[in-house]
Amino acid sequence: MLGRRSRSASVPARDGVSVASLITGGFVRVAMDSDASTTEGPGAGTTPAGDERATVGFVCVQNAGRSQMATAFAERERADRGLEERVRIVTGGTDPAEHVHDVVVDVMADAGFDLAERAPREVSFEEIRACDLVVTMGCAAEDVCPASWAGENRDWGLEDPDDATREEAVAIRDEIERRVVALFDELERAT
Repeated sequence: MLGRRSRSASVPARDGVSVASLITGGFVRVAMDSDASTTEGPGAGTTPAGDERATVGFVCVQNAGRSQMATAFAERERADRGLEERVRIVTGGTDPAEHVHDVVVDVMADAGFDLAERAPREVSFEEIRACDLVVTMGCAAEDVCPASWAGENRDWGLEDPDDATREEAVAIRDEIERRVVALFDELERAT
């Protein structure tokens, strides 16, 4: 599969450098735009020249459920751990929905996040190419990762909460939170 990589952080990310090596070298690049008016300013989905942060992208088809939840949890982890200067976050979808799924807005509100104003957005190949790690939510990376991309892809294989019951959506949310915390534990240990 195009863009599919091992789940190990020791897999080469860019130019033979692993994600763990990038972090150990003092920077982590995690690219995630939470919406069209990103938390890091206009154009935050692309990596500005000279930006040495590690970039992680959370991507799914509609960018209306799982990737929005992952982005919210990742933004919190990045802030709580003081990694803003080392990690950049980008999110998007290959075929964005009109709005974040209502059940996702509801269950994330229970966890202290307001996703009501977030807008699903399309992720570009350029944004993906700038990522050191792309996390897909259960969708194949075949149409997400460009052939020239040398980063790592992890597919979390999560159910889509769009047609889920509230209880199922809570379980999906809790699993995403667990995985995001584990990812940031991994990133932090590498420093």
